[in-house]
Amino acid sequence: RMMSLATLGQTGARQALSWTRAPSYSYVIVGAGSAGCVLANRLSEDAHESVLLLEAGPKDLWLGSKRLTWKIHMPAALTYNLCDDKVNWFYHTLPQAHMNNRVMYWPRGRVWGGSSSLNAMVYIRGHAEDYNRWQREGAEGWDYDHCLPYFRKAQCHELGENRYRGGDGPLHVSRGKTNHPLHAAFIEAGQQAGYPFTDDMNGYQQEGLGWMDMTINKGQRWSTASAYLRPALSRPNLQAEVRCLTTKILFEGSRAVGVEYTQNGESKKVFAEKEVILSGGAINSPQLLMLSGVGNADDLKQHSIPVIQHLPGVGSNLQDHLELYVQQQCTKPITLYKAQKPFRMIKIGLEWLTMFTGYGATAHLESGGFIRSRPHVAHPDIQFHFLPSQVIDHGRVPSKIEAYQVHVGPMRSTSVGWMKLKSANPLDHPILQPNYLSTEIDVWEFRQSVKLSREIFAQKAFDPFRGAEVQPGPQVQSDADIDAFVRQKADSAYHPSCTCKMGSPSDPAAVVDSSTRVLGLERLRVVDASIMPSVVSGNLNAPTIMMAEKAADIIRGRPPLVDPGVPVYRPPTLETQR
Repeated sequence: RMMSLATLGQTGARQALSWTRAPSYSYVIVGAGSAGCVLANRLSEDAHESVLLLEAGPKDLWLGSKRLTWKIHMPAALTYNLCDDKVNWFYHTLPQAHMNNRVMYWPRGRVWGGSSSLNAMVYIRGHAEDYNRWQREGAEGWDYDHCLPYFRKAQCHELGENRYRGGDGPLHVSRGKTNHPLHAAFIEAGQQAGYPFTDDMNGYQQEGLGWMDMTINKGQRWSTASAYLRPALSRPNLQAEVRCLTTKILFEGSRAVGVEYTQNGESKKVFAEKEVILSGGAINSPQLLMLSGVGNADDLKQHSIPVIQHLPGVGSNLQDHLELYVQQQCTKPITLYKAQKPFRMIKIGLEWLTMFTGYGATAHLESGGFIRSRPHVAHPDIQFHFLPSQVIDHGRVPSKIEAYQVHVGPMRSTSVGWMKLKSANPLDHPILQPNYLSTEIDVWEFRQSVKLSREIFAQKAFDPFRGAEVQPGPQVQSDADIDAFVRQKADSAYHPSCTCKMGSPSDPAAVVDSSTRVLGLERLRVVDASIMPSVVSGNLNAPTIMMAEKAADIIRGRPPLVDPGVPVYRPPTLETQR
């Protein structure tokens, strides 16, 4: 650093002298979420590199105890954190013009583990064709053959390893243990409706209905904080700080040299000798880039932010999944309705606190599946999560009746949105415009999702349990009525992504190249769900962890893992919908 002083001029010299007094690390990672914890672990495996991990939220343990932070670590308690802003950014969108002007709620993790400490623990990878599409969209070397080995590397599946599953990675993945008769009925009803059973929707065959994989280990949520961060904290070359809001990336010309952050009301600087890596997620990473002068120059000038690099793709290409609940009353008292009564909740809680077993040890989303909405769709574009309970308002209201439901929604909607800064103040949440249901095909796919869900619920397997339909309700039959129900009741599945698109440097919408480096700048990367070129057909946690595993090898200069020619199921015909 002192070598370049002669060329900096006097102001630069003064700046550089004050900078030399700040601490420095090989790598500074912003955000200890699903990607940041993975990177902190893998980059600190090299004992000669030093790593600083900055997290805006708190630790996910209090006094080192999972029991004292049961709201995070007890799988069944997941709705508590969705409704609480202590460990949650608590974002809201603009009113949605095509959804009766509703403002949509977007929880995002602000805690060690990020959203993997808040999510429903569903481990879904997406379809092989999602990654082959990424390659076509300019993410060179991110096709399925190059991604599958990193899914395997991350994973330790309780059923053991095979060509698709990992057996000794840090991320423990398990199947449900409740053997609930309603889960069995859902899978059987799917087969009666003409859909295949799949024994591993993350393996050879995504298409069909079956048992879900979950990031639960011995009855506890297995976030990236548990899987990756905690085992690495004893390394002397890893420093993990909490309650640090990163406010700005520091640049020397076009080279990122560190970050500025506030901690305990104090402004601090830290330097990166090798790289600054943003892993704040699909909202915070583009926000930090824009606050630092990287984004659409016209927008930045409106907030008087000096432009470091004009990159109009920052914050654009915003994609998410919407879902809704089709709910049916249950004639037998076997749903989770009684488990939500205060006395039963205490009993369930005590069993979990003493043994990490029982109804507290699962998120209850133990079955689900993927189907195609219409003929000539090459791979599934509708996803189901089945729950033997009724959810009201993101789980913020307890269920009122014995009922079961399926969460359903399209996986590859064509509506694309954007996000922009509200102001130059890092504390202001950005403006979020997902543009939901803004195309006719998206509306049609949702209507189809409702019809296909009802058809599964009408099968013989549900005869012993089926009461009246609760939602949409028997009065909702015409296409217009179903569309109105969708506008009023669909909600985010909490999968915002794609706001720092990975692509080729010639793509005006791209923000990072296929090595995750920010275009036009040096020593700056983004690694999280924001760099997905397009949203995958499924939940985002497993893919985000995979991307961080793969990026860690790129950053460390290691040859990429590859497994060529992995067989993937194709439907016998595309002439029919099933």
